[in-house]
Amino acid sequence: MKNKSNLSELSSDFIEIFEEVKKAVQQNEGRSRGGLMLGLQEIGASLDGFIGAYYPIASNIIIVNKTPLRRILETNKDLLKPYIFHILLHEYIHSLGYFDEETTELKTYEISKKQFGEHHIITEFSKNIKKFFPHLVYPFHGSFPMKEVPNIELIKGFDFSNTNSYIT
Repeated sequence: MKNKSNLSELSSDFIEIFEEVKKAVQQNEGRSRGGLMLGLQEIGASLDGFIGAYYPIASNIIIVNKTPLRRILETNKDLLKPYIFHILLHEYIHSLGYFDEETTELKTYEISKKQFGEHHIITEFSKNIKKFFPHLVYPFHGSFPMKEVPNIELIKGFDFSNTNSYIT
């Protein structure tokens, strides 16, 4: 990944990383899903922590919190690509129908370990991401962080490998 300095330069990284996420899940779970969108949203953080991303149940969108992305860019850019892979993998697993956090976390770990090995940073994230981001909070089942209509920035071209078959 090139040395990106702001969130607007990350679109292509999200797209490329998501393609790798889908391949990993297909290889390890034999399952896939098409037609997903990706949105970036300013969810923020609090003293209690932050939500890295979420998947609204029965939707076709994964929402990623801009706040931790910005913080990673400011503090340790080497964590950015592994972090994006981890959160997209976690939320993609939710989109396949695994809504229980414990099951999703276990599948995220198993897939990460098979793809990268026990000691890779992505596998380390799936074992204990709080070691790297001590104030990360996973959303509870069915949670939606805002009561207002959220301002979501959509990433164009996300999940492109599944859209070609829709247009013939």
